[in-house]
Amino acid sequence: MSFLVIFATAVGLAMDAFAVAIASGASGGLRLADAFRIGGSFGFFQMMMPILGWLLGKSLERFMVSFDHWVAFGLLVFIGLKMIHEFTLPECERSSEQMTKRRLFFLSIATSIDALAVGVSFAVIDYPIFISSVIIGVVTFLIATAGVLIGRVCCCVWGKRAELAGGIILILIGLKILLEHLK
Repeated sequence: MSFLVIFATAVGLAMDAFAVAIASGASGGLRLADAFRIGGSFGFFQMMMPILGWLLGKSLERFMVSFDHWVAFGLLVFIGLKMIHEFTLPECERSSEQMTKRRLFFLSIATSIDALAVGVSFAVIDYPIFISSVIIGVVTFLIATAGVLIGRVCCCVWGKRAELAGGIILILIGLKILLEHLK
C-alpha cells in the first residue's frame, strides 16, 4: 500500500472527527487551546484504535488467510456505507453544552471506532501498522483542530459533507484492496 493510500485512508477516517469538531466549534465558547485539545484527543484515539484492531486481526490471521482481502474490503465498505447513511444536513445551531473531559473522551472513542476496523483490515492484508497509525493520528489531529476553528466561524453543514466524502473514500480504498488481491 502506498503512502497516498494510507493518507487517503487517514483523511477518510478523520471525517467523522472533522464533522464532530465543526459541530463543537459551532457550539460556541471554544478557544484556540480547546481546538488543540479536541484535535489532540481525536488524533490520539485515531492513532491507537488501528493498533488495537491490528493486534486483534493478527490474532485471528491464521483463520482468515484465504479470505482476508474480502474481510478488508467488507470492513471498509461497511464503514464507508455507514458514514454515507448517517449523512444528513442539519440546521446549524449553537449549543450550550460544555466540552468536558468526559464528553471529549466519549466523542474521541465514538469517532475512532472505524479506525479499529481499519486496523483489522491492515492486519489481514499484512500491512505494517505503526507508521500508518502515526499518519492517521497526525492527519486526524490536523483536520479535527481545523474543524473546531472552522466551526467557530462557519456552519456545521461542511462537517456532514466531509463525512459523506470520507465514506466514499473508504469504499474506494476497499475496492482497491479487493481488486489488487483478485488479480
